[in-house]
Amino acid sequence: MTVDAHHHVWDLSVRDQDWIAEGSPLRRDFTVDDLAPEARAAGVDRTVLVQTVTVAEETPEFLALAAANDLIAGVVGWTDLTRADIADELARLRELPGGRYLKGIRHQVQGEPDPRWLLRADVHRGLTALAAAGLVHDLVVLPHQLPACVEAAAALPGLTFVLDHLGKPPIASAALEPWASHVRALAALPNTVCKLSGMVTEADPASWTADDLRPYADTVLEAFGPARLMFGSDWPVCTPTASYREVLDVARQLTDPGAHAEIFETTAVRVYDL
Repeated sequence: MTVDAHHHVWDLSVRDQDWIAEGSPLRRDFTVDDLAPEARAAGVDRTVLVQTVTVAEETPEFLALAAANDLIAGVVGWTDLTRADIADELARLRELPGGRYLKGIRHQVQGEPDPRWLLRADVHRGLTALAAAGLVHDLVVLPHQLPACVEAAAALPGLTFVLDHLGKPPIASAALEPWASHVRALAALPNTVCKLSGMVTEADPASWTADDLRPYADTVLEAFGPARLMFGSDWPVCTPTASYREVLDVARQLTDPGAHAEIFETTAVRVYDL
């Protein structure tokens, strides 16, 4: 069995995805019905659906979608971590149809101008509420924001932090530092996990090869180990650069077959309680 721990869906008739540029091949609907045949053909039988926009209505929609589709085993949604009633809001989400599929919360930290946004007192209160609720926090950040991730994870040892897309290293430029040092500092904390996802998106879309990705995959494999590493396709964001099957195949190529059970299944099942 294989778990895809990171993908998205969207319907532009429901709401715009304002982060998608005009003319992009991503500017169309991508549904579970589009994903399911590709995932199942690749041997994937469970997925984690991850938020796309900071709109409160999206998370209830995703929970209902998970309840209606046996492919989706978990949802990482969005809610305002700074709201004063965050604990009540998390409880409300869990009472909604499909609420049992809520496994974590993600905020688009990569878009915050303050590189230390995660360390604000109101954000810390929200992250504390996530820990109390038994949820995880997915980190979508840029390399310069990783030091704040380290501080936040150190301050909240009871909360699991999941680093999406390796922290978006500059693969296209082949630079490793300071990204690699920051990632190692984060991995030194036991309450952190990393997704082997999003690499092709950061690579040269026209010419990337597995060898271009290898130094970055090797860095997180060494830092986190397979028990704290999990595969994510980042579908459909990956599709302008690589197909679903290509993303899965290159992830397998970059990892030791002896570690595949953890990276492609058991880490995600444990971390997200699938």
